[in-house]
Order: sequence, then C-alpha cells, then structure tokens
Amino acid sequence: MNRFDLQFLVLAALSLIVGVSLGIFMAASHDHQLMPVHAHINLVGWASLALFGLVYRAYPELGQRRLAKLHILLAGSAAVLLPPGIAMAVLYQSEPLAITASFLWLGACIVFLIQLLSLFSASETNSAAFPAE
Repeated sequence: MNRFDLQFLVLAALSLIVGVSLGIFMAASHDHQLMPVHAHINLVGWASLALFGLVYRAYPELGQRRLAKLHILLAGSAAVLLPPGIAMAVLYQSEPLAITASFLWLGACIVFLIQLLSLFSASETNSAAFPAE
C-alpha cells in the first residue's frame, strides 16, 4: 500500500527545511530579492503539501484511488519546480519554468478537489448501507 499521507508529509518537511534555510540566508545576507521564492516554498511546499498529507491521513480511502498517485506526482513536481522557476523569473526574467510549474500545481489542486468530492459519493454509499435509526 502506498502511504501517500507520509509521502506528502516528508515532502512538506523537506520544503520546510529548505524554506527556513533560505529565510536564514536572506536574513544573514540582507538580500531579500528571493522573498517570493521563500514564500512559495513555505506555502506550496510546507503548508499545502502538509495539508494534503493530513487529509490523506484522515481519509485513507483517498490513498486507495488511482488519482492519489497522480496527485503526488503533480503536487510533488510542482513544489520542486516552482521555487527555482520563480527564482529564474526574479533573477533573469525567464518565466517558462515558473509557468510550467504553476500549471502542474493547478492540476494538483484540481485532482485534490476531485479527491475530496469523491468523499461525498462514498459517504452517500455508506449511509445507504447503514441507515440511521
């Protein structure tokens, strides 16, 4: 069984370390030019990936669906590619990687929504099987 909850949480923790390290580097160097990179590492990488992991932990049936693998691939790829893409946009006015990663992230968010919506149909199926007294 794939532990998508743990995969998301490990990626989140790695993002946290990278985000904190970049924050310390910027503070020490007094160069805050990469602040958007730092913010996206923390938001997309740490916060969002951790929330995805906690949702997969709370609803283990989501990890049994085929979409879970697509979700981790899209979200993980986007979380890894978006920070360097933003850095390239900020430092070199080169945006293709940031744009590509943004669309990967959008895809991951759409898959997450589909995963969440699947819980409604699952709860309706369970309530029909176990009627309330």
